[in-house]
Amino acid sequence: MSWRGETIDRRGFLKAAGVAFTAALQPGSLMALERADAVYASGFRAPDGSFGIATVSERGEIIDRVALPARAHGMAFSAATGRTVAFARRPGTFAMVFDAARRAEPVMITAPEGRHFYGHGHFSPDGTRLYASENDFDGNRGMIGVYDGSDGFRRIGEFDAHGVGTHDMTVSDDGSMLVIANGGIETHPDFGRTKLNLDRMEPSLVLLDARSGELIQRHMMPPALSQLSTRHLDIADNGQIWFACQWEGARNALPPLAGRFSKGEDIAFLDLPEQTTVRLGNYVGAIAVNRRDGLVGLTSPVGGAAVTLDARTGKVMREETVREAAGVAPAAHGIAVSTYDGRFNETRSRIAWDQHIVRIG
Repeated sequence: MSWRGETIDRRGFLKAAGVAFTAALQPGSLMALERADAVYASGFRAPDGSFGIATVSERGEIIDRVALPARAHGMAFSAATGRTVAFARRPGTFAMVFDAARRAEPVMITAPEGRHFYGHGHFSPDGTRLYASENDFDGNRGMIGVYDGSDGFRRIGEFDAHGVGTHDMTVSDDGSMLVIANGGIETHPDFGRTKLNLDRMEPSLVLLDARSGELIQRHMMPPALSQLSTRHLDIADNGQIWFACQWEGARNALPPLAGRFSKGEDIAFLDLPEQTTVRLGNYVGAIAVNRRDGLVGLTSPVGGAAVTLDARTGKVMREETVREAAGVAPAAHGIAVSTYDGRFNETRSRIAWDQHIVRIG
């Protein structure tokens, strides 16, 4: 969900899309694109129960749609190639790579036998590699699948994620390092989405060499926080890694829900005000860094809240009640938020947005 220096602006998106794409849009969609400050992609469920990915303006106006065979979860965008990938929700086995400007046909990736996707992944900076979080469910270990973006996204290797319940992952700006959030929760597709080991979780944050898969750094949660599932990530412009968590322990506990660290440093949890932790409901569903504005956004569908932090100090800048809060991403100014009940910033639509959004222009 990160917005980094490689993100193209709206004019760049229009230029890349070309005349054929814009000519095919309905008048309302074209107008929405032309006046958009930013362009995003998000998974959705339509009123008829079908699933897809929508391109949407910062105002929440739907520009275009791409059908999916089932529900999506997280997404990643490559400014180098203009391609976006949507990963199936756990324990789904598909990922679809598409060009929002429709300059190329979508590519469907299928997880290998014995694996399913965990719903997240990220492109290398040049777009030639796609990394995906996967579950080796019989081996009970998280893996990072490696796919060749220059050869139809053929699977060319894998790395041990050094943890269980591998969820979100991202790539350092220079492409040298993979950053992985191992949620610590054991699951198996035979049991659907049931969490099988809440009494013996092992959440961790891991850094890998992106070329060799060699372990660089691994942070286990302290024993008192063994039920604090590390779930989502983003990276600030100084290389600092932000992470967000979901608490699987006692409901009346007030654990830290977010933190940050850098390569070679230990993790540091944010000391959020008690009322903010209570408002988040012990559950952060998404995190995003707005590098230009120096902000970090958190959302919680459990608490029905969106929180904006100062990326430098970690202090709370804004708290907002947002019912069914879902996705979060950097806006042209501030933080964009979507909801499960159809709201995208100030606009509400008839489709239900899924948990994550990604800025693509």
